[in-house]
Amino acid sequence: MASLRALAAALCCGFFLSIAQAAPARPDATPVAPDTTLKPRPKVALVLSGGGARGFAHIGVLRALQELRIPVDFVVGTSMGSVVGGAYAAGSSVDQLEQLVRRTDWNAVVADRPPRDELFYRRREEDLLLPSRIEFGAHTDGVSLPPAAAGNEALELALTRVLPPGARDKPANLLQLPFRSIASDLVTGELVELNDTPLFLAMRASLAVPGVFAPVRVNQRLLVDGGLVRNLPVDVAREMGADIIIAVNVGTPLAQEKELVSAVSVAQQMLQILTEQNVQRSLKELRADDVLLQPNLGGIGFLDFARHDRAMKEGEAAVRAMSEKLVKLALPEAQYAAYEVKRLAAPVAIDQPVRLAKLEVAPSGRINPKELEVQTGLQVGQAVTSEQAASAGNRLFGRGDLARVETEVRDDENGRSVLIKPTEADWAHSRLRVGIELNSDFSDNSAFQLKAMHVLSSLNDWGAELRTIASIGTDRVVGTQFWQPLGVGSPWYVAPALEYGAGASDIFNATGFRQARYAYDYSAATMSLGRQLGRWGDLRYMVGRQISNRHQSIPEDPANYRTYQTVQQLSFNVDTLDSIAFPTRGTLFSLNWQRALKRSRTDNSEPVPARQEVKGMEAFRVGRWAGHVYGEWARSLGGANDNNLGGFLRLSGTEPNSVVGSRTVLGRVVVARSIGAMPAALGGDVRLGFSLEAGGAYSPSDPLRWGKLKQAGSAFIAVDTRFGPLYFGAGATKEGKGSGYLFLGPIW
Repeated sequence: MASLRALAAALCCGFFLSIAQAAPARPDATPVAPDTTLKPRPKVALVLSGGGARGFAHIGVLRALQELRIPVDFVVGTSMGSVVGGAYAAGSSVDQLEQLVRRTDWNAVVADRPPRDELFYRRREEDLLLPSRIEFGAHTDGVSLPPAAAGNEALELALTRVLPPGARDKPANLLQLPFRSIASDLVTGELVELNDTPLFLAMRASLAVPGVFAPVRVNQRLLVDGGLVRNLPVDVAREMGADIIIAVNVGTPLAQEKELVSAVSVAQQMLQILTEQNVQRSLKELRADDVLLQPNLGGIGFLDFARHDRAMKEGEAAVRAMSEKLVKLALPEAQYAAYEVKRLAAPVAIDQPVRLAKLEVAPSGRINPKELEVQTGLQVGQAVTSEQAASAGNRLFGRGDLARVETEVRDDENGRSVLIKPTEADWAHSRLRVGIELNSDFSDNSAFQLKAMHVLSSLNDWGAELRTIASIGTDRVVGTQFWQPLGVGSPWYVAPALEYGAGASDIFNATGFRQARYAYDYSAATMSLGRQLGRWGDLRYMVGRQISNRHQSIPEDPANYRTYQTVQQLSFNVDTLDSIAFPTRGTLFSLNWQRALKRSRTDNSEPVPARQEVKGMEAFRVGRWAGHVYGEWARSLGGANDNNLGGFLRLSGTEPNSVVGSRTVLGRVVVARSIGAMPAALGGDVRLGFSLEAGGAYSPSDPLRWGKLKQAGSAFIAVDTRFGPLYFGAGATKEGKGSGYLFLGPIW
């Protein structure tokens, strides 16, 4: 409001001054001295360097320059400097930039795949089957690693949010403030100034850090991070007409010898040497009147996105340290208010919806282009904006087998044409994921599993897949499923499957004491008919034939029980969780109904075995706190196996699976606070939390009563690792039972 009042005052003063100048002078009027406050001022350029997460200091610099009323006439940026500088030049406020930094999930942005809730449903299903992120390409000529480059979707969504409406496709040289984004030609090594390029594309190309983000093609040139050739582009700002340059250097300093302990650290040092050399050349180009700001960012690494608050504060501190020199460039309050109003003026929205006249997906290899065309969700005849077309192309990253997607939009008298050029990830056609699962209560209950999952995709023009899972350890399982869509891009599918498994289970009495242990094995063949519900769910009907054997191993009994059973199952599943390790948003829901069609070797007077189960979880987040609410109900009828509760987060403190009944119910609330983060290459957040749980078993003859429910709780440390969620915890029941826990793997 103060700025607006000052602007109004300035306009009023200007209005009355013009009236006074237009009025005839009185003979006795005293001559008025000329106004020297409006003399031409020097043109100021703001040059923002690259530096990854260290570049958040640029926002603090902008905040402090705003407080000092320092105007900026040109903006030049590289990498993260291009993102912050481009948004500022386009009219984003400093407050908007700060909020974007705090609300963006930067771990998802730099991840080597799209956010989990953007994946296709089958890819999410793989996370539930094996939550490890250790994945390879498995081919006849050996094993290959996936590229260490993040997909486009999460990054491009973050860049879109930072820009004012209508600025995304506006040429960089037509913004409120003249802007230049610097990139490097990956083929020739030349510096590329992106001036007439759409702003979004200019920022995206400059931020394409090799090994972190995929390169971007602009005007037939493959572009990457501009820091390789000019991380502090002082010369570009001078060529734009700058009289005085405010240069902000946030580049990562060279590592010490003791830190160069691996091939990766040596390779990073080599790249940093190249960057530092061009920065030193740029620093020599600064003149006496120029201002160099170098925020104290010691301890903040290139990927330390969680330390954004400190980076912004250090940016402000760097400006205040040079305030004596900077205040010479300050404007009077009214003039600066007018400058800000002009800079913040909303750009004209030029990305208007246009009728889609043509949609084409270029061939890429094994994947049928028609399948990709259907999966974009675009249809000829509908009105789409350029941003919607680009988002439709990026949607294809959710398949998990594309390395890059380029979307070209052209308009003519017939309407809008969209050409999508996908590049397949060679390693992803035959993917091998490996993992390990451990759990122990530091007493009599421990288990381990070594698991592997192989997925062979795009087996035919309709997009068939073959998924095989094998597990050895406490339980042994091997199974394979052939998944066949019923048409190009069809949501309907059939899925025949075979599975063999073996293991052991304990039998508990009504008071929770272990009575016996049974060893079992089974073989099953199933056929499923299902429909995928967008990316978020699945509806499936399955018929299967199973042969199972079991015998009592403790105390030993040689008698063997064999059962032949034909079952039918109907299931409905929803999965929109953002993470398996510790979700902060989304829903996980499953409804399963199972009934035996025919069962032999039994008394015909027995009721037909049946089972129903409902599970639901809703995740939430409040600041650094996150958690979920979970509920579960299960019922078994006839000869079906009883249901079980017990163990960590399933009535913590009790023996695993020791609460047994024909009906079970469980509810819990889990809450945890983020206290740190693993390096992006190793995992995600580290959380400290607790749970409150209640549940129990009951039957028609012994109905459920609140006083009969067991009450339990736990405290834990949770770490999101590349192998899956890791928990160290301790739990106890209201009755006084307690146990410690180690969990690596799924616990839901």
